[in-house]
Amino acid sequence: VPLRVCHQEIVKFDLEIKAAVQDIRDCPGPLSALTELNAAVKEKFRHLRGRIQDLEEMAKEQDKESEKQALLREVENHKKQMLSNQAAWRKANLACKIAIDNSEKDQLLQGRDSLRQRKTTKESLAESASNITESLMSISRMMSQQVQQSEETVQTLANSSRTILEANEEFKSMSGTIQLGRKLITKYNRRELTDKLLIFLALALFLATVLYILKKRLFPFL
Repeated sequence: VPLRVCHQEIVKFDLEIKAAVQDIRDCPGPLSALTELNAAVKEKFRHLRGRIQDLEEMAKEQDKESEKQALLREVENHKKQMLSNQAAWRKANLACKIAIDNSEKDQLLQGRDSLRQRKTTKESLAESASNITESLMSISRMMSQQVQQSEETVQTLANSSRTILEANEEFKSMSGTIQLGRKLITKYNRRELTDKLLIFLALALFLATVLYILKKRLFPFL
């Protein structure tokens, strides 16, 4: 591999590893996704390590001591940078696993809370159903009482109707009696008037007769 290409690939793998480490740090899970990211990082580290070894071999092959030492110092810098990336990789994995564990715990707690809420909801629904049943039974009792009261009211109205009919019949009977009495009274009044008239005429005739007799006895010459 040419020296220039080796430098370029070392820089490229270094940047890709840094980006992959950041992806691991930001990984929301699950663990399978983290495993895939780690596999990719391992492959990049393998390529980077290979290019650093190539650069080290090229440095040893240099004729000039100055160029050789310069390349060896560069190799040491790349190795230090690779070690730094490995340390960042381990920290990112640790942070990601902690975050995933916390997320799973939160999901488990949420699941328990959900189960508790469903249980509470079921208990609330059962209590509501019991209250509704009790309310329906109370309404049924009230309706039964209302029906009984209605039956009693109808019976009372029926009795009152019979009483009114009987009173009407009695009234009709009394009305006939009153009409008969009125006729009798009217007839009696007429008879009384006739009797008074006859008595008056008889009295007048009697007085006329007495006056005539007195006139003949006392005043014969008249």
